[in-house]
Amino acid sequence: MTVIQQVSGDRMKIIMFLPLLLLVCSVSADQTETAGQQSCPQDIHAALRELTASLAVQNERITVLQRENQELATKVESQKTEIDQLKQQLEVKQVAFSASLLDQGEGDTGPFDDHTTLIFKHVITNIGNAYNKNTGIFTAPVRGAYHFDLTIVGHGNIVAGAFLLRNGEQISITYENPTSGTVSASNGVSLLLEVGDQVFARLLASARIFDSQSHHNTFSGHLIFTM
Repeated sequence: MTVIQQVSGDRMKIIMFLPLLLLVCSVSADQTETAGQQSCPQDIHAALRELTASLAVQNERITVLQRENQELATKVESQKTEIDQLKQQLEVKQVAFSASLLDQGEGDTGPFDDHTTLIFKHVITNIGNAYNKNTGIFTAPVRGAYHFDLTIVGHGNIVAGAFLLRNGEQISITYENPTSGTVSASNGVSLLLEVGDQVFARLLASARIFDSQSHHNTFSGHLIFTM
């Protein structure tokens, strides 16, 4: 039985006692009326004052206990959320992925009129399943420090370049401007990511890259440590 239930029970006992007190006093008044004794009204008024004061105290106690109970429930819920987050961090111990641009065949990607998200379809490694080969987007499953690498290959006399973005914000650029033959460029960054943050690569407008079954263009990343 909780404290609130006990206090409520005491209040109910007091309320139930009132009719009994009235009945006793009424009987007592009938028995003593002929003798001219009228002490019962005074007695019952005193008892009622005491009961009213007691009820007021009980009501105040219940109000305080209800407020404390609500505060405790809020604190417990907050602690439960923190525990769930810690459990999630403990479960996600290893996250790493690496993917290349084309799943089969060979050919150019680009040029396009606008910056275009690159979808690295050939998944080499995807520990933790945080990389989506259908969208080209890596989504952080846990708060922590991550490292990403982006490598591109171009040929001919067309610029080869791509941005690395976090939640749509440009973080770095991997870029080469070939005049002939084949060129490659690589870049890497370490990022602090929150749960749900997204990292992806986007081909520069008017740029062109080449890939084949040799997997020249790669996008890789891994969790360094949780925070």
